[in-house]
Amino acid sequence: MIDLRLVTPHGDGFERQVDKVIVRGALGDLMFMKNTAPIVTPLGYGLMYVYEEGKRSVGLVHGGYASMKDNVVTIATDAFEWTYDIDVTRAQKAKERAEARLQEARAAGEEHTRSIEETKMDLLRAINRIKHAE
Repeated sequence: MIDLRLVTPHGDGFERQVDKVIVRGALGDLMFMKNTAPIVTPLGYGLMYVYEEGKRSVGLVHGGYASMKDNVVTIATDAFEWTYDIDVTRAQKAKERAEARLQEARAAGEEHTRSIEETKMDLLRAINRIKHAE
């Protein structure tokens, strides 16, 4: 068993004992299990599989980083949600809003401002939610 600690800026994380965790890293999928070598790595946007007591739970990670040391894996992410909690209608509306903001910014010649970069991240999160909703 390993100790999984999930941390978000919103304080809605959790801690639990699990058998293994598979998460999307910046360069591909990573599996953390008992006695995995220490590592710190950035995370991509994608699924996180949590295996405990013969069951698999699936969540969605929105960037951040993962670290493993002494059988403790810490997932620090901007946002996390279980796939069964995703509201597809809400995600679709968020996607449409982000696309509209990006079109307006391009028309105004503002393609590289901080708000545009944040809007691109909003769009990526919405697409990720729609793609992986149960």
